[in-house]
Amino acid sequence: MERSGMDIFDLSHRFSKLPQWLTAEIAPTLKQLENFAKATHTPIGMLMLPTPPLEVLPIPDFRTVSDQGVTRPSVNLLDTIYLCQQRQSWYQDYTRNQGMGILSFAGSVTTTDSVPAVAETIRQTLNFSVEDRSTMGSWEDALRQFIINAESAGILVMRNGIVLNNTRRKLNPQEFRGFALASDSAPLIFINGADSKAAQMFTLAHELAHIWLGETGVSNPEVSVSTNRETEKWCNAVAAELLVPKVLFKTALKEAGENVALSILARKFKVSSLVILRRMLDVGFITRPEFFARYEQELQRLKELSNSKSTGGDFYRAQPTKISRRFAKAIVANTLEGQTLYRDAMQMLGIKNTNTFKQLSKNLGISD
Repeated sequence: MERSGMDIFDLSHRFSKLPQWLTAEIAPTLKQLENFAKATHTPIGMLMLPTPPLEVLPIPDFRTVSDQGVTRPSVNLLDTIYLCQQRQSWYQDYTRNQGMGILSFAGSVTTTDSVPAVAETIRQTLNFSVEDRSTMGSWEDALRQFIINAESAGILVMRNGIVLNNTRRKLNPQEFRGFALASDSAPLIFINGADSKAAQMFTLAHELAHIWLGETGVSNPEVSVSTNRETEKWCNAVAAELLVPKVLFKTALKEAGENVALSILARKFKVSSLVILRRMLDVGFITRPEFFARYEQELQRLKELSNSKSTGGDFYRAQPTKISRRFAKAIVANTLEGQTLYRDAMQMLGIKNTNTFKQLSKNLGISD
């Protein structure tokens, strides 16, 4: 129950004898145990062991809560990482079979390299300059284009707020905001889609820094939080410089004057106002107490704005974003060619029937 984040009150509605199971007054039948394992997303074999196994993250942990590592991962985080590792492994084999070669930028820098220089390299590789962004309608549009450009460069970008398509298994942004799986042929970035859109752009920029470092790990980057972890501090600095170059930002502040509105700068650089506030702190335009006060106000405003928007959407349009359009097109085409089993492809895509697979193929432009 602890592993799944569920408590006895939630589960007792489905398993009336759960209190007696916990006190060992009675034992569940095999069928009841199977249902309990399914309800808590637990491998049934785990329940047969004499003691619970110690589960650890399969990738390095860069997250911090008061600069302390988070030691117990949730089953939702674990399953998301396992799934993305499976997808990455498939895509690595695919790139080798297709003779696609390696990506020169993956693992090409270290934390001793200049932050502005690395940020500029990422901007050029992804064709994501401030000038290009200035023509976009909003920073939400810029985020979508940011993902498209990263995928065009060869990076798989997956953004989802739930495990596969299970709406009952929501990912918790307080546990993690994203992770990077380094590779010189199939680098993968996962963004927690349950997080605010305002935070997702910074998370993507942060994880890109990890890809350039060639370092795999799960992160919890937040614009308002400092960290003592050197790698995370460096990645945060690269992310901020990538999105809002300090030289250009200082010039924009000078031109705008002391009473500059956040919205003006956010529109200019096509980033969220939270990133603008962070850069104001970085260049000494506002004090730390001012930053935290304004940050909380702005965060609340953005949350209210987000809640007022519709949460609906078309499954076939949303699915490629959740699983990476680059990955989706590759595995669907490969399956239609008979190179991958439908069963394996559908499991990695998170779909359950062939009709959905066929419709997804049409929406991806692979079949008529």
